[in-house]
Parts: sequence; C-alpha cells; structure tokens
Amino acid sequence: MLSDYQDCVTDTRTGGNMKLYSLSILYKGATKSNLLKAAYDLSSFSFFQRSSIQEFMTFTSALIVERTSQGTRASVKEQEYLCHVYVRNDNLGAVVIADTEYPQRVCFTLLDKVLEEFSRQVDSIDWPSGNPDTINYKALDIHLSKYQNPREADAMTKVQAELDETKIILHNTMESLLERGEKLDDLVAKSEHLGNQSKAFYKTARKQNSCCEIM
Repeated sequence: MLSDYQDCVTDTRTGGNMKLYSLSILYKGATKSNLLKAAYDLSSFSFFQRSSIQEFMTFTSALIVERTSQGTRASVKEQEYLCHVYVRNDNLGAVVIADTEYPQRVCFTLLDKVLEEFSRQVDSIDWPSGNPDTINYKALDIHLSKYQNPREADAMTKVQAELDETKIILHNTMESLLERGEKLDDLVAKSEHLGNQSKAFYKTARKQNSCCEIM
C-alpha cells in the first residue's frame, strides 16, 4: 500500500539519515478509527507529491490502529518504511511512520510519551468524535521535530527499560493485518482519508508495479 504508492514517488533524503515522517493520534472505535491529531515531516519528498503522500500516511495509520488489538504494540514493515503502533487499553492509539534505520525502541518511547501527554490534556469524552480541528493539543509537531534525532530520547531511560520487557509484534507486510478475503484495493477505494487524485494514482501504481517519477 504505502510501498505501492511510494515506489512511484521520489524521496530526496540523503543516505544514512534516520527519519520520522508522520506521528498520529487516533481513537480505536468499534468499526473504524478516528483521527484526532497528526503531524508530518514530508520535506524530503517533492512538493507536488506531499499532499497525496500525507493522505496515504493518514490512511495507513488509521488502518493499522483499526487492526491492532487493545494493549498491543506492533511494527508493520513496508519496504523501507516501518509503521509503529501502540493501542492502549482505553482505545487511544498512536502511530509513527519511520524509515527502517530509526531505532524501534525510541519510536515506542515517543508513542508512550505522546499518548500519556494527550490523555492528560484532552478529555476522553472527546476521543470518539473529535477531529484535528476541534482537538486542542499542539505538541505533536514539536515532538516529531525533536525526535528526528533519536538521542533526544535518552532522558526516557526508565520508559525504555520497561519497553524492553514488552512484547512487540512484527508484521512483515500490511496485507498480514487484513482479514481473509479483504483486499487493500477495496479499502483504498472506500477510504475517507484519500482524495480522488490519490486513489487514481494508487490504482495506476498498482497496475504498473514499476518505478516512475512525478515531474
């Protein structure tokens, strides 16, 4: 999914630089997840690609939360990207999308920190129906920027030590999250997070299944 789309876009990030691309907070509802707040750093992509890439990262984050059980930490691998998710027992979840070089433990430290902070600042009564425009929580962009350098997490050694004892599930593909008979193509077509342009580009990329470049 992310890989089908992003195989056809250009990431101008230089080699050797670890990167966080998005950080999202969502509420896991009975049938679907609800996006509450999100931050993105897509500066390494072409300006003309960023809107669709952001939509696909939102779509991916929402799908992962929907398919992750309460009280679970998991990482989903999609080629050069890793999507890390933590859904708490109160159905509040967070997803960070990073490259594969970024330390997994630091990602989960970040997710713990963000969810704890968010739950203190935003009343749980607003989680099921809130949206990025109505939720008053302004720290996501700051955290995403700060944690571009993994060493910023050094002060969180206590949380890191606890995470070392926590089982983290690894999914090697997005498809492994789907139920039997489900198809990514159908989920993309029905998604409320994707505009028509992003859906059309995804369909073209799936058909071509080869690298291309947007000018």
